[in-house]
Amino acid sequence: MSAPEAATAPCPCGRVDRRKKPLSYAACCGRYVDDFAHTPAPDAESLMRSRYTAFVRERADYLLATWAASHRPAHLHFDAGTKWLGLDVRAHAAQGADRAEVEFVARSRDATGRAHRLHERSRFVREGGRWYYVDGALF
Repeated sequence: MSAPEAATAPCPCGRVDRRKKPLSYAACCGRYVDDFAHTPAPDAESLMRSRYTAFVRERADYLLATWAASHRPAHLHFDAGTKWLGLDVRAHAAQGADRAEVEFVARSRDATGRAHRLHERSRFVREGGRWYYVDGALF
């Protein structure tokens, strides 16, 4: 898929508009993933969705940049052949002005065809006006 086609394709995070029409990558997570320096995600749910999109697109630079420094790994490894199948945001809640949690289920299929389901409650913190992923508890 070319860059222009990728920008107009439905966003991998699955967010829809008021008419239930899928938002394009450019109108949704693309603005955060492709321009982190100038366009930070406005809230924890948007950051979580954009991080899912970054996993789909294997954008380690964005994932590392949006990880809280206290929990950030030195590098990321993507499993070859993983196909991300969808994201379901179950709940999101602010816990004060600078902390939030987002519960989600992400589905994928590995290179052997085996299906996987990641159900997590992620914790986020806002520092310097930007949201960062801290860690998550698996279900």
